Amino acid sequence: MLSLNYRDSRPIYEQVRDGLRRLIITGAIPAGDKLPSVRSMAGQLAINPNTIQRAYEALEQEGYAYSVPGKGSFAALPQDVTDKRRDELLKQLDAVVQELEYLGMSRKDVARRCTQGKEDAQ
Repeated sequence: MLSLNYRDSRPIYEQVRDGLRRLIITGAIPAGDKLPSVRSMAGQLAINPNTIQRAYEALEQEGYAYSVPGKGSFAALPQDVTDKRRDELLKQLDAVVQELEYLGMSRKDVARRCTQGKEDAQ
């Protein structure tokens, strides 16, 4: 399900958060499905349960997950992702486009690439 890279400079909880986010975004964990329990995931990855709990809390703050007391954490619906997360991603996109322009790529080429990537995914 997830793999950790101990050479990665990011903290372990961020790697877990990003891995789970990717699984939710790609549909590997469908919206509404229960995420693995903190205890089971900590056992699978051989890390402290507090690290998993921190990753789950971060996912909840971004809107990718929600918790039900006594039941666990679940993957959220796409429309539940917070505006804050969308704004963060748009800022990152702006920075990437700016760098691509600096490297000689036109905005039309960037737009074409975005459209091409979308068509390839379908």
